[in-house]
Amino acid sequence: MDKLLPMLQNKRVALVVNHTSTVSKRGTHLLDSLLSRGITIKKVFAPEHGMRGNADAGEQIKDGKDSKTGIPIISLYGKNKKPSAEQMSDVDIVLFDIQDVGARFYTYISTMHYVMEACAENSKQLIITDRPNPCDYIDGPIMKPALRSFVGMHLIPLLYGCTVGELAQMINGEGWLEGKKKCALKIIKVKNWKHGQPYSLPVKPSPNLINDHAISLYASLCPFEATNISVGRGTYSPFEVLGAPDKKYGEFTFTPRSLVGFDKSPLHKDETCYGLDLRKAASPKGFTLRYIIQFYNKSGQGADFFTRSRWFDQLMGNTSVRKEITEGKSEAEIKAGWQNDLTKYKKMRAKYLLYAK
Repeated sequence: MDKLLPMLQNKRVALVVNHTSTVSKRGTHLLDSLLSRGITIKKVFAPEHGMRGNADAGEQIKDGKDSKTGIPIISLYGKNKKPSAEQMSDVDIVLFDIQDVGARFYTYISTMHYVMEACAENSKQLIITDRPNPCDYIDGPIMKPALRSFVGMHLIPLLYGCTVGELAQMINGEGWLEGKKKCALKIIKVKNWKHGQPYSLPVKPSPNLINDHAISLYASLCPFEATNISVGRGTYSPFEVLGAPDKKYGEFTFTPRSLVGFDKSPLHKDETCYGLDLRKAASPKGFTLRYIIQFYNKSGQGADFFTRSRWFDQLMGNTSVRKEITEGKSEAEIKAGWQNDLTKYKKMRAKYLLYAK
């Protein structure tokens, strides 16, 4: 906060924040803290799950006002994903402070991209208060340009091994903004953290990532959401259990319910699901296909296992992984196909690191 406040004095500020934007052990929200210090906050831009982090995945976020402070809130999740010139006209600086989890399809970094673009187009400075990456690995396929979407905007691996600050520098440096524009960028670095050091999140980053273990499994389990297999939404162990209403998937059972604060309309709601309990499973320490391959083999459905094949490809970042699974290739064979790309990525990534070991 000591570094941040002088940058914001006598400036009109827009925040890109959510419930993870806390600045003290007491959990004080950044918005409240800045207002108490006399900083002029003109508006808040809200990402997926909303400013308070209580909206379901994919649920449209609406414009409004913060119930506590009365500050206007503008949604960046739904039809409007990028701040407009009009929305940027009455601010001098945009401040981004959101906790990421290091997975390419976690949409906070897509919101950051569009905010960077808006700042570049409207000659505004962007300040990023950086935070550690709790799933700090480089693994998985590189995104193919033809499959770009809001769940994958950058040509990076599924697990990309950067903080949001480092990724923002990469977006600038590699010319990934529209028209290869550059965003005026200032990173407030994390203290006392280097790549490879574990980091336990003090606040769950979204409604269904409730603990460190779920975060470690998230990248490997999220692609199931393009299948008929539940990842445990509607239970108290989302992204730690897998199953569907068919006994062929396993002896462990769970029943998704409508749970406020988790998921109000989960897949297989009120149906008994059979599958795997991963709550005590070892962290994959990266990305694994073992669970997708295991459930695919048990399904007997062939290519029909992927109920939303385009969505699966967008999450994975390519079309080859799905095809190779249906061809019966092993995890080792599939992963071998992206190792050369990862080697090239690591070399490029090195230019933007702020927290090298």
